[in-house]
Amino acid sequence: MPPTAPAALADVTASDAALRRHLHGLPGVDTVGLEARAATLGTRSIKTTAKAEAIDLAISMIDLTTLEGADTPGKVRSLCAKGARPEPSDPSAPQVAAICVYPDMVNIAKEALAGTPLKVASVATAFPAGRAALPVKLADTRDAVAAGADEVDMVIDRGAFLSGRYLKVFEEITAVREAAGPAHLKVILENGELSTYDNIRRASWLAMLAGADFIKTSTGKVSVNATLPNTLLMLEAVRDFRAATGRQIGVKPAGGIRTTKDAIKYLVLVNETAGPDWLSPDWFRLGASSLLNDLLMQRQKLATGRYSGPDYVTVD
Repeated sequence: MPPTAPAALADVTASDAALRRHLHGLPGVDTVGLEARAATLGTRSIKTTAKAEAIDLAISMIDLTTLEGADTPGKVRSLCAKGARPEPSDPSAPQVAAICVYPDMVNIAKEALAGTPLKVASVATAFPAGRAALPVKLADTRDAVAAGADEVDMVIDRGAFLSGRYLKVFEEITAVREAAGPAHLKVILENGELSTYDNIRRASWLAMLAGADFIKTSTGKVSVNATLPNTLLMLEAVRDFRAATGRQIGVKPAGGIRTTKDAIKYLVLVNETAGPDWLSPDWFRLGASSLLNDLLMQRQKLATGRYSGPDYVTVD
């Protein structure tokens, strides 16, 4: 059992069989009920002052991300400048939570963000597929942290998980947790490849038992990324995990969250499912690249009563 995991659940990770019994003993997911609740919460609307507060909160929760093969130091520096000062003409606009990049760009981001409170998050463990030997994944993680990453976003071995080798997945997460040292560890489940809601619930608990600081929906590199139902399910999991262990874990939906309307739906989901304790960048993040622009345009609309032209925000 990793030192970060609750001792009360030590027995469930003592063997592959014990872990399997625990994960398959979790309550089954009511698919119809889950999707209906997510749809209902997704229709909630908020106006005026509450909307302005929600927009600023959403901005402060963004992991502003660039994870492309064509990334350059210049692009990363520009993204850092945007995250640190999203609205140059309005210093009241909040900063984002973090800049998320590949490991080889961590030092560039760290240098660009010097003197700011923004975190540098790095993907690791052979992101996005995770198809590499464990020593390679651990080296990837250590390199990112050595370069200055404050947070590490790892991917689980979905092949091992789907074939029922839960202890292998658990032990790999604990090894990455150790390699990450002081960095916060976000564990990406890649929900779009897990096939069922029951698997998403099991993977959420598995990651939390192994010492995750956050559980994350997806890499943003597959056809199904963050959705309201799978995020709702993960929020239920962190709520129930805290009730069982006293340990609070964060949640990060990522991929496909592009508009202010989308972001507000997720904030409603957090408040109504996990509760207000999670309405903070310390416990909830939005992994996105284009979302910030829409939030800034909506923020300006609320302040002035009109939309700005297309040159109001930078193009990422």
